[in-house]
Amino acid sequence: MKDKKKDILWRVYLVYLSVILFSFLIIGRIVQIQFVEGEIWKKKAKELTIRYFPVEEMRGSILASDGSILATSIPIFDIRMDLAAGHYNEEYFLEHVDSLAWHLNRLFGDKGRKEYKSILLQAWKEQDRFLLLKRNVTYAQLKKVRKFPVFRLGRYKGGLVVVEKSRRELPFRNLAARTIGFERQGINVGLEGGYNKYLRGVSGKRLMRRLANGGWMPVDSRTDIEPKDGNDIVTTIDITYQDVAEDALYRCLEEHKADHGCAVLMEVSTGAIVAIANLQRQEDSTYAETMNFAISECTEPGSTFKLPSLMVALEEGLVSLDDTVDTEGGKHRYFSQVMRDSHEGGYGRISVRKAFELSSNVGISKIVYKAFYQDPQRFIDGLYGMSVNKSLDLDINGEARPMIKSTRSPIWSKYYSLAWMSVGYEVALTPLSILTFYNAVANNGRMVKPMFVREIRQSGSPVEVFEPVVISKSICSKETIAMARSLLEGVVTRGTARNLFNTVYPIAGKTGTAQIANDSQGYDKVNYKASFVGYFPADKPRYSCIVVINNPSRGKYYGGAVAAPVFKEIADKVYATSLEMHDSRLDTVKPPLQPPTVLTANRADIRTVLSPLGIPYEEQELAQWQEQCTDSSLRLKFRGRILSDNLVPDVTGMGAKDGVYLMERCGLKVKLSGRGVIRRQSLEAGSQIPRNGTVVLELAYHEKQ
Repeated sequence: MKDKKKDILWRVYLVYLSVILFSFLIIGRIVQIQFVEGEIWKKKAKELTIRYFPVEEMRGSILASDGSILATSIPIFDIRMDLAAGHYNEEYFLEHVDSLAWHLNRLFGDKGRKEYKSILLQAWKEQDRFLLLKRNVTYAQLKKVRKFPVFRLGRYKGGLVVVEKSRRELPFRNLAARTIGFERQGINVGLEGGYNKYLRGVSGKRLMRRLANGGWMPVDSRTDIEPKDGNDIVTTIDITYQDVAEDALYRCLEEHKADHGCAVLMEVSTGAIVAIANLQRQEDSTYAETMNFAISECTEPGSTFKLPSLMVALEEGLVSLDDTVDTEGGKHRYFSQVMRDSHEGGYGRISVRKAFELSSNVGISKIVYKAFYQDPQRFIDGLYGMSVNKSLDLDINGEARPMIKSTRSPIWSKYYSLAWMSVGYEVALTPLSILTFYNAVANNGRMVKPMFVREIRQSGSPVEVFEPVVISKSICSKETIAMARSLLEGVVTRGTARNLFNTVYPIAGKTGTAQIANDSQGYDKVNYKASFVGYFPADKPRYSCIVVINNPSRGKYYGGAVAAPVFKEIADKVYATSLEMHDSRLDTVKPPLQPPTVLTANRADIRTVLSPLGIPYEEQELAQWQEQCTDSSLRLKFRGRILSDNLVPDVTGMGAKDGVYLMERCGLKVKLSGRGVIRRQSLEAGSQIPRNGTVVLELAYHEKQ
């Protein structure tokens, strides 16, 4: 019995001891957590309930050269509501909830009034502190929301929670969209990506509290760290010329059902890209900016490469423009391959100048082959010396590197490569690389890097201005440049681009037509690339331009017929709107030896035109209000037209204004048909004027046959 009692006491003491030890362990752990690890756990608790979240900065804008906005960030807002703010009671809320729901429905229209009311009542019941009402609200909408029932009590009392964000907008939509580009999730495209370090700014911080439902809401705006907005960049893009380039390119692609194309307009002296259009056919047969072909598409240029080829031979002194070459019958065999001209039958024996103007493949290849067949690397080195092979190192991503192989290349053929390279095959260049070379010719040999951005602005003030970057001070001698420019002018006046010739301002350039091999079928299935590259005015170059049309499919594929008209449309618009270009040309215009012939005109109108021009004239008072003028030596003489009160006057050759005036003065009613000058009149001149008669005047720009 005694042993049993001892056994029970031992067990009781053991339990007591265990409890005491466990209690000490708990107390020790409490002391450790409270005093030793206290700061660590307090920090973790705060991270779970209160935390700073990044606040997106306002990205800088991308501006056109005149300050027009090409891309900008606009503020947008998420509208939320704190229904547990405690600043109004249930009676007040229930009294105004229906009105609040009605206003939300009327402003946003995405949910019915009853649905909004049901959402608000349910959120009130659950005391939701971060109820989402609407995402991506504009600032104009936000101003209206602040005046809604309940919300009008103020920021804190009304429970309105506004979360600010931003959205990138392109005010001109697709205009230069691919060049403007984007930057998101580490993908850099166009100017947005290339100049991201200037545009992005510095993000801020916002203190947020974790809610019971797992959501987060701002604590107090006074604890926010404001973001620093990004800088603006001012591009070289001219909105007017960009619109002209895209419109002209779009209509050309549509007319010829082409796959894609590009057009680039560059300022000669600085390399500033004034307009750059890239369009590709979509599944619905429309065209859109999907890729920057001007900088990323590196293909065989075709005949536009004949200029650097011939310039190397001229620079080396191995040929002159007056030398002749036999183009044979338009075919010439280089071992097992045949070089052909587009002109059936060839051109016979012609000068080097004529071979270039007519873009003879046979002529140019024979000239270059004869000059360099013993040392083809000399030809390659000449191209390298003119920086044809250099990457442009553009500020925007996606540039394809030019490919000008040397004789040491494993794909060099000692039989064919020299001849085919001379006419733009077995080489690869981007449209912008070709334009940069031609721009150097227009710039008297000085090659400048294409420039897309002129300056960086902060709060409207320039903080960094970019100057032109020179790639090569002189790609060749002045003598070679002069010959090259005369060749390009000859292409327009006498060669394959005669359709660009005009008497207002001269154009210089080169047509190009390349056969592009199909990826799967080689040259058995050929796609064509039509191009034209040049500059204007040819005598005092201000702008250079390239147009490339890929795979036209309506029968026409030559550069002069497909691409050149786009060039002319762009050049005409630029010239018409550039008054300084007109002023610079007035100094070079000599007065004509003979004054112009004026067939029929009003005396006052003639004086208005002739007096400012300083053209002398004499007047004869044979009639009161209508004269004819003829030139006599260097002085105009007005020969008046005598009219009879009873006879129908002869108004053919006059403008509508003068013809109508004369006929109505005779008491006739006038009807006009067509436009231009008067070519026909229904009442014969010299016949009796009928009483209350009507005369029909037929107008046309050209005499009808």
